[in-house]
Amino acid sequence: MGILSGNPKEEPMHYGEIFGVWSYLLTAKGLVAGYQTLLNHTGDEDLKRFIEDSIENVLKPEIQETENLLKENGIALPPSPPERPKACWENIPAGTRFTDPEIAAMLSKDIAAGLVACSTIMGQCIREDIALMYGQFHMKKAQYGATLLRMNKEKGWIVPPPLNVKSSDC
Repeated sequence: MGILSGNPKEEPMHYGEIFGVWSYLLTAKGLVAGYQTLLNHTGDEDLKRFIEDSIENVLKPEIQETENLLKENGIALPPSPPERPKACWENIPAGTRFTDPEIAAMLSKDIAAGLVACSTIMGQCIREDIALMYGQFHMKKAQYGATLLRMNKEKGWIVPPPLNVKSSDC
């Protein structure tokens, strides 16, 4: 029987796993606070629902799972920023608030970065349970990314790079 071939939950985390999970948790906590602030700037109701859903059904469950993992392994948790208060969209001057297309672009960037982070942590893992957990996070982010991409296209918010359109004049 090889090394570390028992129950993964009884195996110690290595330093790379600890750093990856801890950093991921710190970022997720920061994103919740950031998204709560972005909600105050969002005028589009579909985008607002998407952000609220992302907080409640992606970020908060990920935070809970990663906190539990770190606690079970005796690792101190990163700090949590305070909850952000709700503000009235109309009270934020138009020149100082983020626009809905800007917010959608920020969310798209965060989802893309989250996919890379999940893949990186999965690749560093020797504990199968942690790799599988981040595989599930990755799939959920990919689903949310597809939903946001569809919204960006439907609302005309996407800014495509130059398109390669082949002409039939050749």
